[in-house]
Amino acid sequence: MTGTVTPTGRGPVLILVGPPGSGKSTVGRLAAERLGVEFRDFDDDLERAHGLPAGELVVQLGRERFQESERELLTTLLPGFTGVLALGGGTPTAPGVPDLLAPFHVVFLDVDLEHLLRREGLVPLHPWLLPNPRAHLKELLGTRRPVYAQVAAATVQTSERTPQEVLADVLASMPVTQD
Repeated sequence: MTGTVTPTGRGPVLILVGPPGSGKSTVGRLAAERLGVEFRDFDDDLERAHGLPAGELVVQLGRERFQESERELLTTLLPGFTGVLALGGGTPTAPGVPDLLAPFHVVFLDVDLEHLLRREGLVPLHPWLLPNPRAHLKELLGTRRPVYAQVAAATVQTSERTPQEVLADVLASMPVTQD
Protein backbone atom coordinates (compact mmCIF):
# COMPACT_ATOMS: atom_id res chain seq x y z
CA MET A 1 0.00 0.00 0.00
CA THR A 2 1.41 3.41 -0.90
CA GLY A 3 0.53 6.65 0.74
CA THR A 4 1.75 9.40 2.97
CA VAL A 5 1.09 10.33 6.54
CA THR A 6 -0.52 13.74 6.81
CA PRO A 7 -1.39 15.78 9.88
CA THR A 8 -5.15 16.09 10.31
CA GLY A 9 -5.05 19.53 11.93
CA ARG A 10 -7.02 18.13 14.86
CA GLY A 11 -4.22 17.18 17.21
CA PRO A 12 -0.88 15.39 17.18
CA VAL A 13 -0.11 13.19 14.20
CA LEU A 14 1.81 10.88 16.60
CA ILE A 15 2.07 10.52 20.37
CA LEU A 16 4.84 8.42 21.94
CA VAL A 17 4.47 6.82 25.37
CA GLY A 18 6.79 4.64 27.41
CA PRO A 19 8.98 4.61 30.49
CA PRO A 20 11.82 7.07 31.05
CA GLY A 21 14.75 6.02 28.90
CA SER A 22 12.69 4.19 26.26
CA GLY A 23 13.68 6.63 23.51
CA LYS A 24 10.56 8.80 23.24
CA SER A 25 12.45 12.07 22.77
CA THR A 26 15.10 10.66 20.44
CA VAL A 27 12.64 8.78 18.23
CA GLY A 28 10.12 11.61 18.48
CA ARG A 29 12.60 14.13 17.08
CA LEU A 30 13.49 11.77 14.24
CA ALA A 31 9.82 11.10 13.46
CA ALA A 32 8.99 14.81 13.44
CA GLU A 33 11.88 15.51 11.09
CA ARG A 34 10.84 12.69 8.76
CA LEU A 35 7.18 13.81 8.79
CA GLY A 36 8.03 17.50 8.42
CA VAL A 37 6.21 18.52 11.62
CA GLU A 38 7.13 20.03 14.98
CA PHE A 39 8.35 17.91 17.91
CA ARG A 40 7.35 18.58 21.51
CA ASP A 41 8.50 16.92 24.70
CA PHE A 42 5.64 17.15 27.19
CA ASP A 43 8.05 17.33 30.13
CA ASP A 44 9.44 20.56 28.60
CA ASP A 45 5.89 21.93 28.35
CA LEU A 46 5.34 21.15 32.04
CA GLU A 47 8.59 22.86 32.96
CA ARG A 48 7.66 25.96 30.94
CA ALA A 49 4.22 26.06 32.55
CA HIS A 50 5.46 25.66 36.13
CA GLY A 51 9.08 26.77 36.13
CA LEU A 52 10.38 23.47 37.48
CA PRO A 53 11.45 20.17 35.90
CA ALA A 54 8.79 17.43 36.03
CA GLY A 55 10.70 15.41 38.64
CA GLU A 56 10.81 18.39 41.01
CA LEU A 57 7.16 19.21 40.33
CA VAL A 58 6.09 15.74 41.47
CA VAL A 59 7.87 16.30 44.78
CA GLN A 60 6.56 19.85 45.21
CA LEU A 61 2.94 19.26 44.16
CA GLY A 62 2.50 15.64 45.21
CA ARG A 63 1.55 12.87 42.77
CA GLU A 64 -2.20 13.63 42.66
CA ARG A 65 -1.89 17.37 41.99
CA PHE A 66 0.97 16.76 39.54
CA GLN A 67 -1.23 14.37 37.54
CA GLU A 68 -4.07 16.91 37.57
CA SER A 69 -1.63 19.47 36.18
CA GLU A 70 -0.53 17.04 33.45
CA ARG A 71 -4.13 16.37 32.43
CA GLU A 72 -5.01 20.08 32.39
CA LEU A 73 -2.00 21.00 30.26
CA LEU A 74 -2.60 18.08 27.90
CA THR A 75 -6.23 19.14 27.48
CA THR A 76 -5.12 22.55 26.22
CA LEU A 77 -2.23 21.23 24.11
CA LEU A 78 -3.84 18.34 22.20
CA PRO A 79 -6.41 20.17 20.04
CA GLY A 80 -4.00 22.63 18.45
CA PHE A 81 -0.70 20.76 18.20
CA THR A 82 -0.30 18.81 14.94
CA GLY A 83 3.21 17.45 15.36
CA VAL A 84 4.87 14.58 17.25
CA LEU A 85 4.41 14.60 21.02
CA ALA A 86 6.51 12.61 23.49
CA LEU A 87 4.65 12.27 26.78
CA GLY A 88 6.26 11.99 30.18
CA GLY A 89 6.65 8.44 31.43
CA GLY A 90 3.83 8.72 33.94
CA THR A 91 1.49 10.96 31.95
CA PRO A 92 -0.66 8.14 30.50
CA THR A 93 -1.35 6.91 34.05
CA ALA A 94 -2.95 10.20 35.14
CA PRO A 95 -6.71 9.93 35.65
CA GLY A 96 -8.57 10.93 32.49
CA VAL A 97 -5.50 10.94 30.24
CA PRO A 98 -6.22 7.60 28.50
CA ASP A 99 -9.55 9.06 27.34
CA LEU A 100 -7.77 12.20 26.07
CA LEU A 101 -5.36 10.04 24.05
CA ALA A 102 -8.03 7.80 22.50
CA PRO A 103 -8.58 9.81 19.28
CA PHE A 104 -4.86 9.95 18.42
CA HIS A 105 -2.25 7.56 17.03
CA VAL A 106 -0.27 6.50 20.10
CA VAL A 107 2.79 4.25 19.98
CA PHE A 108 4.23 2.56 23.07
CA LEU A 109 8.04 2.40 23.00
CA ASP A 110 8.72 -0.66 25.13
CA VAL A 111 12.09 -1.44 26.68
CA ASP A 112 13.29 -4.20 28.98
CA LEU A 113 14.60 -3.57 32.48
CA GLU A 114 18.21 -4.55 31.72
CA HIS A 115 18.39 -2.15 28.78
CA LEU A 116 16.95 0.68 30.90
CA LEU A 117 19.51 0.10 33.63
CA ARG A 118 22.31 0.44 31.07
CA ARG A 119 21.01 3.78 29.81
CA GLU A 120 23.66 6.32 30.69
CA GLY A 121 22.32 9.33 32.58
CA LEU A 122 18.91 7.84 33.37
CA VAL A 123 19.31 7.83 37.16
CA PRO A 124 20.74 11.37 37.49
CA LEU A 125 17.93 12.62 35.23
CA HIS A 126 15.31 10.85 37.37
CA PRO A 127 16.61 11.09 40.97
CA TRP A 128 13.39 9.55 42.33
CA LEU A 129 14.80 6.21 41.15
CA LEU A 130 17.30 6.28 44.02
CA PRO A 131 18.38 4.57 46.21
CA ASN A 132 17.53 1.37 44.28
CA PRO A 133 17.06 2.04 40.55
CA ARG A 134 16.52 -1.65 39.69
CA ALA A 135 13.65 -2.06 42.16
CA HIS A 136 12.04 1.26 41.22
CA LEU A 137 12.25 0.60 37.48
CA LYS A 138 10.97 -2.96 37.86
CA GLU A 139 7.94 -1.70 39.79
CA LEU A 140 7.42 1.18 37.35
CA LEU A 141 7.48 -1.14 34.33
CA GLY A 142 5.15 -3.60 36.02
CA THR A 143 2.51 -1.01 36.86
CA ARG A 144 2.77 1.19 33.76
CA ARG A 145 3.16 -1.38 30.96
CA PRO A 146 -0.53 -2.33 30.96
CA VAL A 147 -1.53 1.35 30.76
CA TYR A 148 0.90 2.05 27.93
CA ALA A 149 -0.41 -0.98 26.02
CA GLN A 150 -4.03 0.09 26.64
CA VAL A 151 -3.58 3.59 25.20
CA ALA A 152 -1.38 2.57 22.26
CA ALA A 153 -2.37 1.48 18.77
CA ALA A 154 1.06 -0.14 18.37
CA THR A 155 3.96 -1.30 20.54
CA VAL A 156 7.53 -1.01 19.29
CA GLN A 157 10.41 -2.68 21.12
CA THR A 158 13.45 -0.40 21.59
CA SER A 159 15.84 -2.70 23.47
CA GLU A 160 19.05 -3.45 21.56
CA ARG A 161 17.79 -1.45 18.54
CA THR A 162 19.02 1.75 16.94
CA PRO A 163 16.80 4.84 16.92
CA GLN A 164 16.51 4.46 13.11
CA GLU A 165 15.25 0.87 13.45
CA VAL A 166 12.68 1.96 16.03
CA LEU A 167 11.67 4.92 13.85
CA ALA A 168 11.01 2.63 10.89
CA ASP A 169 8.59 0.53 12.98
CA VAL A 170 6.91 3.60 14.46
CA LEU A 171 6.33 5.11 11.02
CA ALA A 172 5.12 1.77 9.65
CA SER A 173 2.46 1.68 12.39
CA MET A 174 0.96 5.00 11.36
CA PRO A 175 -2.27 5.30 9.38
CA VAL A 176 -1.72 6.36 5.79
CA THR A 177 -3.75 8.36 3.32
CA GLN A 178 -3.79 7.43 -0.33
CA ASP A 179 -1.89 9.64 -2.77
